Amino acid sequence: MLNLFGWLKRSKLKREIVVNVEKLETRVAVMENGRLEEFMVEHPEEERLVGCIFKGRVQNLENDLQAAFVDIGLKKNAFLHYWDMTPDADACLDEDEEKPRRRQGRISNEEIAKMYPPGSEIIVQVTKGPISTKGPRITANLSLPGRYLVMMPGTTTRGVSRKIGDAKERQRLKKILDRLPLPDNVGVIVRTAGSGASARAFARDLRNLLESWNEMQGNIRNLRTPCCVYQEPGLVERVVRDWLTEDIDAVVIDDEKSFEDTRDIAARISRRARNKIRRYDGSSNVFDHYGIDRQLSEAFSRKVPLKGGGYLVIDETEALIAVDVNTGHHRGKGSQEEAILEVNLEAVDEVARQLRLRNIGGLVVLDLIDMKSRKHQKQVEKALKAALKRDRARTNVLSISELGLLEMSRQRQEESILSMLTSTCPTCGGHGLVKSPMAVSIDIQRALVSLLRKAEEQKKPFEPKIVVSPTVMHRLRTEDASILAELQKRFETKLTFVSELHRHPESFCIIDAADDQVKYSEGGSKGKA
Repeated sequence: MLNLFGWLKRSKLKREIVVNVEKLETRVAVMENGRLEEFMVEHPEEERLVGCIFKGRVQNLENDLQAAFVDIGLKKNAFLHYWDMTPDADACLDEDEEKPRRRQGRISNEEIAKMYPPGSEIIVQVTKGPISTKGPRITANLSLPGRYLVMMPGTTTRGVSRKIGDAKERQRLKKILDRLPLPDNVGVIVRTAGSGASARAFARDLRNLLESWNEMQGNIRNLRTPCCVYQEPGLVERVVRDWLTEDIDAVVIDDEKSFEDTRDIAARISRRARNKIRRYDGSSNVFDHYGIDRQLSEAFSRKVPLKGGGYLVIDETEALIAVDVNTGHHRGKGSQEEAILEVNLEAVDEVARQLRLRNIGGLVVLDLIDMKSRKHQKQVEKALKAALKRDRARTNVLSISELGLLEMSRQRQEESILSMLTSTCPTCGGHGLVKSPMAVSIDIQRALVSLLRKAEEQKKPFEPKIVVSPTVMHRLRTEDASILAELQKRFETKLTFVSELHRHPESFCIIDAADDQVKYSEGGSKGKA
């Protein structure tokens, strides 16, 4: 009965993929009953690195870091751990991912130096793009993903994703794998999408992968180092490869060429998959039509509302992601403990969604509302782990600490969506705050007193002209007018104030009106004298 209920619940779920293709940007949203669940964005003018395979040159070996730095033709050398430098025949699948992870014995520094001395060539794949000031992360364990299979050159492994749990289906897939004509020293893993696929579909997928592999080998032989020998396909093609599963009802695309190309790609899978590709030709933007832009603006704000009246506050820093859970105006029907549990359960479900939407990773710390009951704490931990199961990135969740903090990590392969779409604010410099008009007024008064005292000691005439922003000028004319008048009388001088419309709120300069020379300047990144 429970399985039947779960099936009925899933059967009512309408899942659509909406694709918005523009000249400078391609956006993809996964919708479930009209609610945004996944979001991806790609800029065609920016080369995607994750998944690409390069022929590189070892620049130097750092035994202290147990890593090599490899020139793959980018501005920054790529980082390669010693234990990722040699393909490993023993492949396994992590429980929460479809890409193979290899475990191997430790290789000594001397062996690495013999195998890959500085200046030697090496074939590597990017596993993590450049983030902030760090270069890309690479591995010599190559994997070429197809629709149903992941090909792993350098191994002999044949396995099935652990996400396929049915024992009979796993046995059927293993029999299909045994019959596939694989080249020597090439392994394969069945992806989750392979569940239920026919032997013919696997053979077709393998044929496509072998074509890519042969083309890549030709590039390795013929192209000069450093160079890219295999390029991951664009976002739309990856969506068909990785996302167009049986539970997707439709893929809606607003661009004619992308629509036709996607139909052709889907036709290689099946006629049914091809029929799921639909063209949107409405007058409004497809993201507006589906209400996605509105949901994006809500999802990417610092304060994220919860259904029951609570809310999250999400702060993204370079080192970690801090999430604060607040009750807001949540009113539970039961006791206070039950109400707190409700908010925390809503919060962890939304946190899992936000991590996917924003593509943020690294260390994540959730400041939950304090729960005294250990049973409730376990319930929240279990709910978060369940919500994270649909995440394609690897995650690791720790138990709630004595301080009520829940720590977790999420695999980070690329810059977050916010980092891709935004730049540091030129006004606040990324702090999110600027000095108040009162604070700037105090700085001006201190600078004026210092300059006027110096002029008084040197017995030189000095009539200051102070250039400020409009907000500070308003403060000087109103609240601080009497203070400035007293200052003017005390030093027997004349103070002149000038407002500049585009001056930075923190910026001001003090000029000697007699010779128009700047005596003092201070402020933000714009409008400095």
